[in-house]
Amino acid sequence: MKARTSPSELSSSAVEGRTALLANARTVVVKIGTGVLTAPGGGIDRAVLNGIADEVVALTTREPQRRVFVVSSGAIALGVEQLGLDARPKRMDMLQACAAAGQGHLIRLWSEACARHQRVVAQVLLTHADLADRTRYINARAALEALVSRGAVPVINENDTVSVDEIAFGDNDSLSAQVANLVKADLLVMLSVAPGLLDDAGVRVPFVGPGDRSVDRFIRSDTSAGGKGGMVTKVRAARAAAAAGASAVIAPGRAPGVLASLFAGDDVGTLFAPDPTPRSSRAHWIAHTLRPRGTLVVDEGALKAIREGKRSLLPSGVRVVRGTFRRGDPVDIADSKGHVVARGLATYASAEIEKLRGHHTQEITEVLGYHLGDEAVHKDHLVILG
Repeated sequence: MKARTSPSELSSSAVEGRTALLANARTVVVKIGTGVLTAPGGGIDRAVLNGIADEVVALTTREPQRRVFVVSSGAIALGVEQLGLDARPKRMDMLQACAAAGQGHLIRLWSEACARHQRVVAQVLLTHADLADRTRYINARAALEALVSRGAVPVINENDTVSVDEIAFGDNDSLSAQVANLVKADLLVMLSVAPGLLDDAGVRVPFVGPGDRSVDRFIRSDTSAGGKGGMVTKVRAARAAAAAGASAVIAPGRAPGVLASLFAGDDVGTLFAPDPTPRSSRAHWIAHTLRPRGTLVVDEGALKAIREGKRSLLPSGVRVVRGTFRRGDPVDIADSKGHVVARGLATYASAEIEKLRGHHTQEITEVLGYHLGDEAVHKDHLVILG
């Protein structure tokens, strides 16, 4: 396969566009992977962490001043060292123990690094459940906004000590994308051991346009030692951020001055351009934060109405109800072949929709004995998935 155009061969218009996207970013989420922070012989590389902390503080103090939220991995890796283990364990209880042992040490390292600049570090631990609940989501946003308004540096991590499959993000790439939406970021920077997304010839892909899926064939599933993500989760997170209108960059985290280089307009890493018609924060929350509790399989007429007509899903269009869910729970909407096309909040519980499926709206009261609404999923609570 012919190698992709090299970074030095980017067109002047592409360079100008890239520079403008980064220069205009005022709210930034910086995610640092475990591989970036881990020293070659094991343990945390304090020189790398201190260098990134220096750059983060510089972004918040030099003109134009930016609001920066840090998502930092490394707690489990530190816990492995603290507990004297030979390698990262696989059992959930031991992973949680490592997180508990390592998180305090991780936040101490960040606090010491930022204290050199007279800056306070604030630890914020989140689970998926915190952001899936709309009230807790808004409260988390308010707390983070209060911290940066007082000059603190929020250092965010998943609360691995209590996280299980039902409440876990799974990796900090996914968490960083959710945080980007939470704080309405203009830019998500994911610092990685890789220089960016590489093509089949090993050449870095400098730019990915909105909706560009041609680069999917370059995504490899390997991860760094001690990490959980890899390029798969980074690209997924970049696209989730782009859907909310933010730019996203996958950049080499161990390169000295990488953040300064990015904001200076240097061609570093792989930039994912934002969607020109971004989803609202709430729509993004439904599409990317919520996890479906069930699935509604719909007929072709209903599919066309919600996709093309931007209409609500009516009970008459539902053919199959899968899963058990309550009123207000998130549900996927799928076609007859099982392809998920939308996600929304159910007006009725699964047992109620099972009784209503195929019935017209004027029959709802007759079937159930009460009427909560004409829709199985209202259009105001429904998001088409790309």
